[in-house]
Amino acid sequence: MPEGHSVHRITRQFERNFVGHAVRASSPQGRFAAGAAEIDGRLMTDARAVGKQMFLGFEGDVWLRVHLGMYGAWDFAGEILMDATIASANGRMGQTNQAGTFLEGPNPDAAVFDSAGENSLHSIGAPRKTRLRMSESEKEKDADGFDTFPPEPIGQVRVRLSTDTIVADLRGPTACEVLDPAQVEAVVGRLGPDPLLDDGPEAEERFTRTVVKKAAAIGLLLMDQSVVAGIGNVYRAELLFRAKQNPHTPGKAVPEEHVRHLWRDWTKLLRIGVETGQMMTMDDLDPEAFRAAMASRDDRHWVYKREGLPCRVCGTNIVLEEMGARKLYWCPYCQA
Repeated sequence: MPEGHSVHRITRQFERNFVGHAVRASSPQGRFAAGAAEIDGRLMTDARAVGKQMFLGFEGDVWLRVHLGMYGAWDFAGEILMDATIASANGRMGQTNQAGTFLEGPNPDAAVFDSAGENSLHSIGAPRKTRLRMSESEKEKDADGFDTFPPEPIGQVRVRLSTDTIVADLRGPTACEVLDPAQVEAVVGRLGPDPLLDDGPEAEERFTRTVVKKAAAIGLLLMDQSVVAGIGNVYRAELLFRAKQNPHTPGKAVPEEHVRHLWRDWTKLLRIGVETGQMMTMDDLDPEAFRAAMASRDDRHWVYKREGLPCRVCGTNIVLEEMGARKLYWCPYCQA
């Protein structure tokens, strides 16, 4: 599932390419025909992310809410304009970038080249073969990438948004609906704080006060979007390891200073994820190690997907178990 950094990067794509333009909307598969008709022809006025939720605003106080869930993805095609952070990672954004990003030259901030063909400017979200075929077929066409524009939809496209120069296709979302401002406020009101929207003392205090009152395990609380917005399976495992925190400890038993540390570390890692397009969770790497980590998940994380392998710190085998119907990776010695 795309985590919070991916969704923020997707909204930047919409801000750069769609906001300020009249948008044509349709539902090629037909399941969102009524919703598409409500926003068709309207000017897009805003693009926002709160945790894993994305909201696209249109004139007339109409909003499109999208939650990608486990299988959702946006495909972009056409004359794609890149903002600075998208350009810095060659458009590679989020969960599917586990395959790796490769850096050119000794500078860790140098250009990033998309070698895997996933999660590029053309596609953001869950991996899907049809999307890769779309990218491959575009390479065989004319200089603009298409025989005609917009290209024919591929697969089960829930909603297509397009202007004269760019098209965005959404497939497989958990949620896709048109809301009014009051409904948007109600959805956002159920979400915990997102440090990219507010990293101030009040947000930290809200997160801390919520956690220290809860009897649920801290490993469950970090995945609860009403407690804190945007954290998924990767960031949960890595945040808890970096804090040397046992995932089974009840929230109310975690020292307050540890809870505040988790919030501040989440703020730091989320920003890194948005800027690089990678869930980079290891610090103080030299240039060679940084390049290796950007290129391979095996070199990028402390515990995630390392079950049965020795802990990088103590040598104890990393444990894999299920918590809250999701896989949890942790070191039983370092996080005792």
